[in-house]
Amino acid sequence: MENLERTFLGRVDEESGDIPAVNIKEENDKFVLEMAAPGMKKDDFQINLDNYQLTISSEKSEKNEEKKDNYTRREFMYSTFSRSFTLPKTIDVDKIKADYKNGILTVILPKKEEEAKLTKQIKIS
Repeated sequence: MENLERTFLGRVDEESGDIPAVNIKEENDKFVLEMAAPGMKKDDFQINLDNYQLTISSEKSEKNEEKKDNYTRREFMYSTFSRSFTLPKTIDVDKIKADYKNGILTVILPKKEEEAKLTKQIKIS
């Protein structure tokens, strides 16, 4: 699994903030990437693919202000993360799907059907 992670994951970018944990499962016809990100909404994520480099990122900010008699309380929250994964060439990039439920972002990475291997002996004339 460690060797698969090195090959499959490639590099991991950590821009700032908390980096969500990721599990990757390999099945016969696909890889399943699960990212734990509770408290977020599906609109908080961006998923981009650039030349077999899959990047999942999020940028979220909140501002709260409370004014009472003699004081003002302001709270700011800002969180961001970015994780990049180098996908193997066996992934069918046109069929990648993502879903977010119960705090888990799931990305389905289907494998391409293997082409029949052509074997042939070439005679030298």
